[in-house]
Amino acid sequence: MPEHAVSPTIDEIVIGDPPDAWRNAGFTVDPDGVCHIGTVRVRLVGRDQGPRILSWSLRGLAAGTVESGPDGGRLDGLATTTSEDSLAEPADHVNGTSSIDHVVLATPDCDRTLAAFGAAGLAARRTRHIDTYGAPMRQTFFRAGEVILELVGPEMPSGDGPAGFFGLALTVADLDATGGYLGDGMSAPKDAVQPGRQIATLRHRNLGMSVAIALMSPEPG
Repeated sequence: MPEHAVSPTIDEIVIGDPPDAWRNAGFTVDPDGVCHIGTVRVRLVGRDQGPRILSWSLRGLAAGTVESGPDGGRLDGLATTTSEDSLAEPADHVNGTSSIDHVVLATPDCDRTLAAFGAAGLAARRTRHIDTYGAPMRQTFFRAGEVILELVGPEMPSGDGPAGFFGLALTVADLDATGGYLGDGMSAPKDAVQPGRQIATLRHRNLGMSVAIALMSPEPG
């Protein structure tokens, strides 16, 4: 990536959930179905297009790296549009959410997706090799503004399918207070991989949401 280039940032994430499900989980959602989490817009469009994360919009992508198709643009299979909109104004959420810590992406071919991301201007920052899920896996991390992208895939390619969206990890101001608000909607906190942080699972299905979401305490200090 040229030295003068600006690394891409996330403008918007589109999710196939009804806005009321997120409101009931303690998120502030505008009347038009947009939830501001940190500087990112989360647009909740209902289930007409299907559940989970449907697409995202990125600023600062290198020209020509989003492939056009009959169903819109794709970045190694991820439904992607480009944006020049300014950063979102953060909103206050009664559940204590302050920002998106990271977006989890999955790929059957790490090298292929890394090449596509690199061409788009997303430079890999760090790689970990894990066996948490049984088979050897690779985690690669990118920075997209205030949000980390976590790409997970097998050590060796397992097919030629597209990359896909998996889930979100959100930072909350006080994990215990969030648990008190959500009650049975959140699992018990445990130590996170990141030193000094804790993590819990939002029981999204119980709340009528379709996206796998982790909740994390802030970074120390």
